[in-house]
Amino acid sequence: MRKWIYEIIEPGKNGSRLSRAYDIGMLCTILVSLIPLTVRTVTPLLLWIDCVTALIFLSDYFLRLITADLKLKKAAASFLLYPFTPIAIVDLLSMLPAVLLIANALGLIRLIPLLQAFDILRLLRLFRGFRVLRIFKVFRYSKNFEIIARVLKEQRSVLAAVGIMAVGYVFVAALIMYNVESATFPTFLDALYWATISLTTIGYGDFYPVTAVGKLITMLSSVLGVAVIALPSGVITAGYLSEFNKISEK
Repeated sequence: MRKWIYEIIEPGKNGSRLSRAYDIGMLCTILVSLIPLTVRTVTPLLLWIDCVTALIFLSDYFLRLITADLKLKKAAASFLLYPFTPIAIVDLLSMLPAVLLIANALGLIRLIPLLQAFDILRLLRLFRGFRVLRIFKVFRYSKNFEIIARVLKEQRSVLAAVGIMAVGYVFVAALIMYNVESATFPTFLDALYWATISLTTIGYGDFYPVTAVGKLITMLSSVLGVAVIALPSGVITAGYLSEFNKISEK
């Protein structure tokens, strides 16, 4: 029974119509659950959407939890490890606001002394932004995202080296500009902000150098920014094509 459930809820494990219908249904649920975040006013319909989608996500989480050993392949330890996997943490955080809302409506908050010490409405406002994380659940139902995840895992050492180089360059450029353009950049944070947006070649224009040396540094920063940003893009693209070719050969 659990294996049958696992083959349905896990994308790519079973090509049956039921499995595809489940994937499509969950994708639609994810998209519908984001509707309440597009408006500021709270209406009974939006609350109903939030609660129903949260119950669906809770059911999905429970099904994945009881089949965790089939996915993680670590016997009984899988049931303890699964809640700490990245996608499971995303699931829990995205469901938390609606779960608190349902618990408050059912009067269950009174049964939890720790939550009674807090204003439930303030907690809901605090955790409301977590619902945005539901969009990351879409990654679970796309094979392309699975390929990208494998590429990131395999190329993590190269990407980490590029990331360290980018952070180092931003820090050095900010230090130089902070000392050269002291009038333009009153704080180091302003210089760090400028160096970051210059590295990505965005350049909003709210901070810009006025001296010749500062302008020269800006030009170098923009040119190097293109090179640094292009490195991880090339690594990911090459890795994706390699994974895609492996799948095609199979």
